[in-house]
Amino acid sequence: MDVVVPTIPFTNLLLGFIPVILLLAIMHAWSLNALQAIYANGRMLIQLLAIGYVLTYVLETDQPLLVLAVIVFMIGVSAWIALRPLADQRLKLYPIVLISIAACGISVMLLVTQLILDLPRWFEPRYVVPLAGMIFANTMNTISLAAERFRSEIARNDDYLVARRTALETALIPQINALLAVGLVSLPGMMTGQILSGIDPLVAVRYQIMVMCMIFASAGLAAACYLTLLRFTKP
Repeated sequence: MDVVVPTIPFTNLLLGFIPVILLLAIMHAWSLNALQAIYANGRMLIQLLAIGYVLTYVLETDQPLLVLAVIVFMIGVSAWIALRPLADQRLKLYPIVLISIAACGISVMLLVTQLILDLPRWFEPRYVVPLAGMIFANTMNTISLAAERFRSEIARNDDYLVARRTALETALIPQINALLAVGLVSLPGMMTGQILSGIDPLVAVRYQIMVMCMIFASAGLAAACYLTLLRFTKP
């Protein structure tokens, strides 16, 4: 059965910002940094509108170098954003985060795209680019949580091994919660998108299992790699 996904009118899309504005008002009333949240939402809007046009070209490309360039860009940006909670140490820690995200993220991505999916072209952009985005976004968030918690633990003069264990355990909370909730509380984005496009739910489930394993492993391994490499850096 062919299902046509309805286009959301721009005026209807604006309604989605009503609860955002409500939250921003609460943040301001509670003396939180609402300006940062406004900036983040503004960037999100501009970036997504821009990437919509870019992807119409990238997803149809026959040039593997373009796909590689997109992946390299994703890794570089995600490593930089991951260190937002540690802005004062960004330049020092950036190479470590870059290595952690690249090594673990690319390894898992190759396993998924080349062995599990067995793509007809190794660089198939319609698969590689969205999956890379999922991997690097989640590794970014997990490393960010691990980095912030590790610094907090070390500041309390905890032993390195204790701080490392606590940081990794904390960083994995969202990932483990997602594993526990999937199918019971949440229907994740990829699975929902496939169902909306008319794919058999049993087929969509297989893809979602692959994605959940991919995200959990890449994020956890990248955080573990980052925390391990920290031991060899100068204080």
